[in-house]
Amino acid sequence: MEETFDYIVVGSGSAGGPLAAGLAANGRYKVALLEAGHLDHRHPYSRVPAGIAYMIDNPAMNWCRHAEPSPDMAGRSFYLPSGKMLGGSSSINGMIYNRGQKDDYNGWAQMGCTGWSYEDVLPYFKRLESTDIGEDRYRGRTGPVRVTQGEKYSPFFDLFTEAAKAAGFPENPDYSGDGQYGVSMAQNTISRGMRQSTASQFIAPVMRQGNLRVIRGAHVTRLLLDGKRCIGVTFRQGDQTKQLKAAREVVLSAGTIASPQILELSGIGNPDFLARHGVEAAHSLPGVGENMRDHYGCTLEWEFNRKGLSMADRGRGLRLMREVMSYGLTRKGFLSQGWATMRVFGKSHSGVEDTDLALMANPYLVRSDPVKGRYMAPEQGFFIYAQIQRPESKGSIHIKSADPLANPAINYRVLTTETDRRILVAAVQEARRIAKQAPLAQSIKAELLPGRDIHSADEIIDYARRTGGTTFHPVGTCKMGVDAMAVVDPRLRVHGISGLRVADVSIMPMIISGNTSVPGMMIGTRCAEMMLEDAA
Repeated sequence: MEETFDYIVVGSGSAGGPLAAGLAANGRYKVALLEAGHLDHRHPYSRVPAGIAYMIDNPAMNWCRHAEPSPDMAGRSFYLPSGKMLGGSSSINGMIYNRGQKDDYNGWAQMGCTGWSYEDVLPYFKRLESTDIGEDRYRGRTGPVRVTQGEKYSPFFDLFTEAAKAAGFPENPDYSGDGQYGVSMAQNTISRGMRQSTASQFIAPVMRQGNLRVIRGAHVTRLLLDGKRCIGVTFRQGDQTKQLKAAREVVLSAGTIASPQILELSGIGNPDFLARHGVEAAHSLPGVGENMRDHYGCTLEWEFNRKGLSMADRGRGLRLMREVMSYGLTRKGFLSQGWATMRVFGKSHSGVEDTDLALMANPYLVRSDPVKGRYMAPEQGFFIYAQIQRPESKGSIHIKSADPLANPAINYRVLTTETDRRILVAAVQEARRIAKQAPLAQSIKAELLPGRDIHSADEIIDYARRTGGTTFHPVGTCKMGVDAMAVVDPRLRVHGISGLRVADVSIMPMIISGNTSVPGMMIGTRCAEMMLEDAA
């Protein structure tokens, strides 16, 4: 295969799906969309929200990568799932809708990313969604992605809300509106009990036109370069090596891990580093693979003193069978829910303008076993995951060798700054403060984790290093900007290479204080518009 398309998009995930669909929608251009995974979005694990439990460790639809052991996490290795199927991570994620705050995007603009302020990106967020939540000023009503609010399937949610209000947090009807601060039920990309991925909402409708070719099982191994111009891609499909040519442009939307990996395998990156791994340098861009950030935090657990609050029983035995039958008939119930249904956005101190810490809560406990994998524990309890909203600590992602099928080295750095440590301690303290408030406190038997012996700031940070993790939101490894470490410019063109762009969350110069899937959709939608403008 050496066919020529106008545009080639590598990756069908949160950014790549809307991007490819946007390029193909006007009917003028022939677009190829390459996806390394084989499965499509109609797989029942993907469509049913609770199916996330069966995809988090599943190599059939997940890259199942591991980060390198980190000294910042007591020498632990770190599991990092990401989607390997049509729709990418939007087909396996927790379906949380959270754009982040106004200051996130205004900060990008202040760093030289012209056109990416909050007022610049808000119209694209509105264009993407259809929701009954919030005010017209901030929310869209007619877009392809239906946004709903989680249902209260346990009395815990009202107890938690009232406890948070007693702790001083207002009830916020829309954290994607004027500001995040307060307690809310989570917003989800779920409609009628079914997941909405970029595959179902963007790719599938446009495929009917005939000018969008989706090629699954296509693992891109390198870019084809003619001097300083990208003219196509090489990919593996089964045991065959194939090529596609691009008459206009190639776009990497392979994600924060794979986009810099493909650039480095193609000789685009730090020349000294590439030489050490047997890759001939084609273009010097020292920022490739650097600047990786993720939301880091730790989990607190409590045991209830009575039944009827935990949802643990619904995920086990006969109750689970009843939930399956109920879901099949009504598309409602436990199986229709996203991940971490309750949200609290708070401040580490009074000088914070909006929020710099977040708490996510659900009335069950999760355990991990080498044989069982992740499963819902039988104990009657609830958890709160406490995280930093905009961490300063930065890691990196780089190839380990010239082998295109080998996973790259994913090096996390966490809690390296005083600010990050201070905010995480404050987040843990806020979670405990809520748990001590009526009416929730009257339903708690004991704190299970970290436990009553861990209180000081140093003890909390030690606990977070030993047990903590991220919410799987790596960003920033192909950052947008105008400085020496920037990989793409504000129109997402790779500096110094024509015919090549990167459009996924790897272009974020700073991590946002929200989940990354919907901002990825915004990035893909914006990139398609920019490319069509440049082609006119």
